[in-house]
Amino acid sequence: MTRLNVALLLALLASSIYLVRVSYDGRRLFTQIDKARREAHQLEVDFDRLNAEKQAQATPSRVEAVARSQLGMRTATPAVTQYVSYSRGAASGAGQAGPASPAPAASEETSR
Repeated sequence: MTRLNVALLLALLASSIYLVRVSYDGRRLFTQIDKARREAHQLEVDFDRLNAEKQAQATPSRVEAVARSQLGMRTATPAVTQYVSYSRGAASGAGQAGPASPAPAASEETSR
């Protein structure tokens, strides 16, 4: 009878230690899940904020202002527009061997 009591006592101790271990693992996993949910929520907030900033930066008036101030660009007008014309004969001779053919002549035209 004493051996049976000792065996049952050892089984009881082992199961109680296992129960404490499982409870600890459950709490640890729950805190990891909670942390991951908070991080996911923060990432969603950051994504929405960055999306709003991107839309604000990409407005046509802002793009034009940046192009003028930082890139030195200006609006195309007929006075600064150059139209390039080429003859069909020059286009068909491009595959011939020999020295490189000169670039097509650029001519300024003010009307189309």
